[in-house]
Amino acid sequence: MARVVHFEIHATEPEQLIAFYSGLLGWTFTPTQGTEYWLIGTGPADEPGIDGGLVRRPVPGPADSPVLNAFPCTVAVESLDATLAKGDALGAVVALPKMAVTGVGWLAYIKDPDGNLLGLLESDPEAA
Repeated sequence: MARVVHFEIHATEPEQLIAFYSGLLGWTFTPTQGTEYWLIGTGPADEPGIDGGLVRRPVPGPADSPVLNAFPCTVAVESLDATLAKGDALGAVVALPKMAVTGVGWLAYIKDPDGNLLGLLESDPEAA
């Protein structure tokens, strides 16, 4: 079975999104040699999850649209409310307000400062 093993974020201004994701989620960014590509560390290798990359956007950014035109990733967070507040302070815009996913937890989508969509999920089996 094919599994997702890497994700990629396209950025008009890479340094701005590096600051955003570092501040919001604590991710680390390591530049690669000879290109505008940064490897993203999302956590310890012995925990569930995948790492990714950030690259300078080669074409104009996504248009602001009510229709989803992406393959969004969802990140597990300890507190959705706290992460949404931190995201707001860092320039994120809520795309889908906090909602219950019955028996799973609390979900919201935000747009980063470059318009990329990101899902945030707080685990809570009691969510309804």
